[in-house]
Formats: sequence, C-alpha cells, structure tokens
Amino acid sequence: MLLYLHGFNSSPMSHKAGVMREYCQQQRPDIKIEIPQLPSFPKQTAEFLGDFVHRHQNDYNIGLVGSSLGGYLSTWLHNQYGFRAVLINPAVKPFELLQDFLGPQTNPYTLQNYFLEDVHIQELQSLDVESLFYPDRFWLLQQMGDEVLDYREAVAKYQHCRATIEPDGDHSFVDFERYPQKIIEFLQL
Repeated sequence: MLLYLHGFNSSPMSHKAGVMREYCQQQRPDIKIEIPQLPSFPKQTAEFLGDFVHRHQNDYNIGLVGSSLGGYLSTWLHNQYGFRAVLINPAVKPFELLQDFLGPQTNPYTLQNYFLEDVHIQELQSLDVESLFYPDRFWLLQQMGDEVLDYREAVAKYQHCRATIEPDGDHSFVDFERYPQKIIEFLQL
C-alpha cells in the first residue's frame, strides 16, 4: 500500500497526489493507493494516521510519500512503525513556520474553514522527530528553489539518507512526473 500524505491546506486533489494515483492505476494496479484528506489539526491527524495504520499494517506492506507537512508527518510515522518514506520538499520545523498562519484558515481545495491556534502549534511540535531510527529507509526529494521552506533544513536533517537535491524548482516540486516509478521501487512496493 502506498500512503500519500499531503501538505498544509492541501488535499488528495493536489498535483503530486494525482501523479502518484495515476501512475499506480496505470502501471501498478496491484498497489493499493490511499490519499486521505487529513484533518486540519495535528492531534486529530496523528490519531487518524495511527488508526489508519492499525487497520492496515497486518494486511499491507505500507510505503509513505509525504509532501511538505506530509513529509514531517511521514517522518513521525516512520519513527512509530519503521515504514520506508519518500519526502518531497518536506517541512522540517512546521511548528515555527505555521506561527505566521495563526488565526482563520480556509483550505483552498476543500473550502473548509478552521481556526489555527497556539495549542495546534504545540500539538505539531509534539510530533517532532529529533533523530531518525533508520535513515536508509528515507529518500529526500528536494528542490533548492523552494520558495516556502528553506531547503537547507531538510538537507541537514536528512543528511544520512538517500537524497536527490535539484537546483531551481519550487515548493510544488517541478516535473515531479519523472519520479513515480523510482519512488515505488525505493518503497519496495
């Protein structure tokens, strides 16, 4: 099973999620792909993901793909369960970045309105992983032109992991279509 985790204020309808879904449907229909709409608040998201894994871990080999905040969550899930993970322009310290987003939010995909508070930042920080249990089970896909996150934070955090660091690009990860097959191979799905 491929479990794709989207980023902050995103959804299963994001471009990269769609690329992975289409690749699996056309090239690897044997892979069950799950791209859930994650809850807006970190504690609810952690509970949702924990429940999801408990329902499926005995029936599937689970591989993770996480984009931005989804990369942060994939790192947390890895440390809980040891899953292999591909991180795409991952957030390393989202609890710092999202300080600037406190207050009313609207998810542009789902149009859900919610209010981000300090308690949610604390919940997010509680999911932080200081050291990786199995660095060889991570693959960092990073573009240096990421205008949202400082790419150097991810390069430093995942320095002992497999890494593909591309010049230019942006936070959406330009030309992501080059990677689905390689991602599936790395995840051993």
